[in-house]
Amino acid sequence: MKKLVIFGVGLIGGSLALALKRTSPSLHIVGVGRSGDNMQKAIDLGVINEAEPDPIAAIAGADVVVIATPVAQTPIILKLIENHLEAGTVVTDAGSTKGDVIACAKEILGSKFRQFVAGHPIAGAEKSGVTAARADLFDNKNVVLTPAQETDLQALATISQLWQIAGARVTEMSAEEHDAIFAAVSHMPHLLAFALVDDLASRSNAKQLFSFAAGGFRDFSRIAASSPEMWRDISIANRDALLSEISAYQIEMALLKSLLENNDAAGLQALFERASEARRNWGNQHITNSDKQ
Repeated sequence: MKKLVIFGVGLIGGSLALALKRTSPSLHIVGVGRSGDNMQKAIDLGVINEAEPDPIAAIAGADVVVIATPVAQTPIILKLIENHLEAGTVVTDAGSTKGDVIACAKEILGSKFRQFVAGHPIAGAEKSGVTAARADLFDNKNVVLTPAQETDLQALATISQLWQIAGARVTEMSAEEHDAIFAAVSHMPHLLAFALVDDLASRSNAKQLFSFAAGGFRDFSRIAASSPEMWRDISIANRDALLSEISAYQIEMALLKSLLENNDAAGLQALFERASEARRNWGNQHITNSDKQ
């Protein structure tokens, strides 16, 4: 790979560029973005080699094009580049939803859809922008690829290798399975964090509440500082799966409410113990797997 083009040089796109530069310093990375200031900052920080405001000029001669923008921008970018996409160029994305991305890519790219590999790096932070980019962001992290039946196997191998070079572990699954899983373990936690902070901030004594908030609130609410634009797009894109998760959560909250109303200490303890054990088991397994890498 000689030329990589990244649409959206923020946390994910910028970190991918830095990760690849560790082992491929000669790789020429071109950034495309909405903000000229951000692109210049990316050059100054050594994240990209060149900023190109014209998407068509940017993708000329590219080996790989990475779309690392909020998911709602993916169709816009695909429409811009479709007529100018060369036969040897592989296109991938880094969006948190996959069913909607694959559907729009099929419709827009047509016969060139075989060159598209849908992907999702399971890494991030509440901070955004190129200044938050880190070369080690993907080290030992999961990246999920969701190839379609039409996906070219060589294109799939190219993107799999790209993420492995960036330090990640690559897994493949269907788009439907991906969206259901991440609605439960990623998208729903973000919605809950946003909802809690919004609720507290809207109260008349919000200043007092926040002044006494400590570690528990910090840990739970951290992800509510994430990009509102990105999470707006993710929520709409994965709407059906999220509605299902909200319904399931409402049932759990109704159970908690009932236990409290009935002063059921034993029931509360049993629920808390189940959750505590599950969280400990996950934490131990997570740490063990990270240590093995």
